[in-house]
Amino acid sequence: MSELATYPPVSRDEIPGLLHGHGITPTQQRVEIAAILLECRQHLSADQVIARLGEADASVSKATVYNTLGLFARRGLVREVMVDATRVFYDSNTAPHHHFFDVDDGELTDFPSDAVKIEGLPALPPGTVADSVEVVIRVRKPNR
Repeated sequence: MSELATYPPVSRDEIPGLLHGHGITPTQQRVEIAAILLECRQHLSADQVIARLGEADASVSKATVYNTLGLFARRGLVREVMVDATRVFYDSNTAPHHHFFDVDDGELTDFPSDAVKIEGLPALPPGTVADSVEVVIRVRKPNR
């Protein structure tokens, strides 16, 4: 398995510079959210971020969390991983990779992109270029 590049772990002291490097103004709320996301390689939903902020007694509104997560994803600080129409996770690993999604427990697991060979993609629409290909393989325990 090839090594996956990622930011985490990032110390709280490094976060303002990292945010600036992604064109993000480091407010107190953004630093709090980034500290949670970038403490290790992980996949967190907005609700999980909100819960961890509550555990840390950090006062951040739900709207601010959602807006900040969207901003972080647009600026490339984290990756958005949509596992279905209603569930989005924010991945601290921004290197190219794919995921297994365990439908029984809701966990995502990274696997390297070179573990998958994709051939025969259709021609792209005129005037476009490929941005990325993301594979999510849904797994479950047998007999469920």
